[in-house]
Amino acid sequence: MTTNSAETDAPSADLHIHTTASDGLLTIDELPEVADKAGIDTVAVTDHDRIHPELATPVSTKGAVTIIRGIELRVSAGDQRLDLLGYAVRRTDSLIELTTSIQQNRKKRGAAMVDAVESYLDISLDIDIRKGLGRPDIARAIDESDAPYDYSDAFSEVIGSENPCYIQRDIPSFDTGAGVLADACSVIGLAHPFRYPDPAAALKRAEKLDAVERYYPYSGQNADRADPVVIEDVATNADLLLIGGSDAHNRTVGITGPPPADFEPFATRVS
Repeated sequence: MTTNSAETDAPSADLHIHTTASDGLLTIDELPEVADKAGIDTVAVTDHDRIHPELATPVSTKGAVTIIRGIELRVSAGDQRLDLLGYAVRRTDSLIELTTSIQQNRKKRGAAMVDAVESYLDISLDIDIRKGLGRPDIARAIDESDAPYDYSDAFSEVIGSENPCYIQRDIPSFDTGAGVLADACSVIGLAHPFRYPDPAAALKRAEKLDAVERYYPYSGQNADRADPVVIEDVATNADLLLIGGSDAHNRTVGITGPPPADFEPFATRVS
């Protein structure tokens, strides 16, 4: 893995990307082209609660891009739900067992949400009830239907956590999820700390991990309260790696990510 930066603040990598294996639009075959367009040569595929089936090893290359096999695992911290990022994932028995159970629940929950949306909006959605199904898939289907909601409106008015068609899914505890990832991954980090109801409590949990997502494209109220200095202080005190990425669910990657000074220590851990 090499850095690709003409200036120290430019991203060396995008360590948070979703594909069609969960609720993104990118395929593995498209990664070299979009990464080259973004000016980066390293990406991490972090699909929701699932290891990408087309990535055979923890770290691989395709064309000119290095691909780190990762995962984004949602866990319960009691008072709030958090997302953990695992990198250079190995297919351990415990991780396969956990993700298989989660995917079964995701599929069941997805089908129930589709039924709820169709009943609530009196429409029929063109959507495949499959492994990896997530709310972005349902939001895109709503956007493409005859309903008077675009992708953003679907989240804010129909399937968001406070909306009539939202259904909560089953997830492992923080300790269970972190323990399984610790056995399977070279690096575990906390994703987007300022997206949670209680960022301070989330960052306290991060102290038990290897890394924290410092570089992230927050928006709205989350952007207003996001304070990178707070993350950097936690990382310094707990000796955490600083990671980050675009959280791409579309075909645009490299919006943000760790610059060389923060990427190189991470790259050493996963190579």
